[in-house]
Amino acid sequence: MNQFKVNPERGAEFEDIWRGRESRLQSFPGFVQFALLKSEEDGEYISHTTWESREAFRGWADSDAFSSAHARGGPPEGVVLGHPEASLFEAVIVEKAGA
Repeated sequence: MNQFKVNPERGAEFEDIWRGRESRLQSFPGFVQFALLKSEEDGEYISHTTWESREAFRGWADSDAFSSAHARGGPPEGVVLGHPEASLFEAVIVEKAGA
């Protein structure tokens, strides 16, 4: 997960940047899903990816596709307030519908 502090007046612009990005995740082995999460607090977002394993994520993070996806320089000045904060978590309990 990456947590972003976004200028509350530019939240829609931040979301549009994510919607319009060229994602390389779909074709990468071990990728499960991506979600952009918006907090109830103005300007707080989390980009969240789920991977089959830590090794699959590490493969993505060490890949040319990852480097290329993150080489664009980010959103226009003033949209994001500071650098995103990254966190890694491993699921220890997962519940699914119908289980």
